[in-house]
Amino acid sequence: MKTWIKRTLIGLTTATVVLGGLTACGSRGDHARGWSEERVTEMRGKAIERISSKLELNAEQKQKLGVLADEMIASRKAFRGDGGDPRADFKALVAGEKFDRAKAQSLLDQKTAAVQGSAPKVLTALADFYDSLNPEQQRQVREKLGKRGHGRWGRG
Repeated sequence: MKTWIKRTLIGLTTATVVLGGLTACGSRGDHARGWSEERVTEMRGKAIERISSKLELNAEQKQKLGVLADEMIASRKAFRGDGGDPRADFKALVAGEKFDRAKAQSLLDQKTAAVQGSAPKVLTALADFYDSLNPEQQRQVREKLGKRGHGRWGRG
């Protein structure tokens, strides 16, 4: 497999783990609290500390992980858009006798544009973080990603 493809796949998987860590922290508590800015900031900090501890990151690596987390949060915000209710958007598509194809295509176009707009920044931040890891830390990431069940950094 070509090196750049392999690195991209590893990078995307690492991003998934980081995002999973961010969302996993939030899923343990009271679901009714929602995702306020304060809660996102709190969970970001906890995830960064947990991952930093497990990988024994230095200050520069920890800073790059923070940039990655910030880019992923910004990407999530861009994807969600104006904060509308996704369920309500879907219900609107099936509210009439016919599926609203034009509105569905419009929603799809908006989401696709958001992903395409933010993905390069996320990938750059991911690559910068992963490339800053030493070989042992990279091995730990690969092992963690290879475990079944998508193990979280904070557990076992």
